[in-house]
Amino acid sequence: MKANVGDRLIVEGTTVDSPRRVGEITEVTGADGAPPYRVRWSGSEAEALVFPGPDAHVLSRAEFEANQ
Repeated sequence: MKANVGDRLIVEGTTVDSPRRVGEITEVTGADGAPPYRVRWSGSEAEALVFPGPDAHVLSRAEFEANQ
């Protein structure tokens, strides 16, 4: 997985009751765009250092905006 600042991290819910989470990547701390990422989650001002799992994927800023 590779990302840039401004890309969106999408974490799919793993159960019926778990909603999809979307966050903007504000910092890439791994080498060459690799995780972990500092993410500001949509709907809150909370930021977290995230080590994405297999239920996550990255959309570029342009891809995310085109799908809105």
